[in-house]
Amino acid sequence: MAALLGIASLLRQVRIRHSLPFVFIGNVGEEGEGDLRGMRHIFSTPRWKDSIAYSLVLDGAGADTIVAEALGSRRFEVIVRGPGGHSWSDFGAPNPIVVLAKAIEMFAATPVPTTPKTTFNIGVIRGGTSVNSIPESASMKVDIRSTSMTEMERLEQSMRLALNRALEDETMAAEMRSSAQKRPSGVSCEVVVIGNRPAGELRPGARILQVVRAVDAQLTNAAQVQRASTDANIPLSLGQEAIAIGGGGSGGGAHTLQEWFDSNGRELGLKRILLTMLALAGVGE
Repeated sequence: MAALLGIASLLRQVRIRHSLPFVFIGNVGEEGEGDLRGMRHIFSTPRWKDSIAYSLVLDGAGADTIVAEALGSRRFEVIVRGPGGHSWSDFGAPNPIVVLAKAIEMFAATPVPTTPKTTFNIGVIRGGTSVNSIPESASMKVDIRSTSMTEMERLEQSMRLALNRALEDETMAAEMRSSAQKRPSGVSCEVVVIGNRPAGELRPGARILQVVRAVDAQLTNAAQVQRASTDANIPLSLGQEAIAIGGGGSGGGAHTLQEWFDSNGRELGLKRILLTMLALAGVGE
């Protein structure tokens, strides 16, 4: 946001003539369960979808990357429900937390290829009310990513298979723990899709990539093309020209409590953003 506002302020002050107009957008919902909802809204609005020629997304720090390939992902919330009860008097009832634990153990053993790169993560797990209560429900949130749609589908199927097996195992175990006079009620599972980020990539010879490469050459800046999940996913999935680049400075520890940012050296990133915009728009006399 600081880089976006800084560039807007500069252009307002110096009033450089440019052929194409600029629109500066601060949108919401890129991360996590936001599922790119800000960019989805922008590119579902005909006014913007039909008039935006290039999308230059500012994401993260640095000036050494060009995200020109959109990484797809699928995200799920898995909810396991059971009858619940008291840890002593209702011992034997199926335990949703145990179901999730067994499912995670089986799912985590799923082999994934390095090419195409494929990953999965269990990022959140919840359940239970007290130490002496058999929980009525438990849930987990799962993130699956790959450069291959086939691999994402395979991992999703592996997750669902692990859940079904865990449900069967816990149901059988609960029946064995319970007496014939007190058979446990059933346990069930629900899988809810909470995120589905589209993949995409620039067409060969895309002008926006040629321009940022020329800017990097002018600034003697070394940058590598990368695949990642950013706000650029939406325009790229629609076949439009888009890239994501850093706002300058340096940072690390992303998505941890130790995340940090240092603004020293951010001038390079700001020059890179400005020159890319001006070259794309066309500068008049």
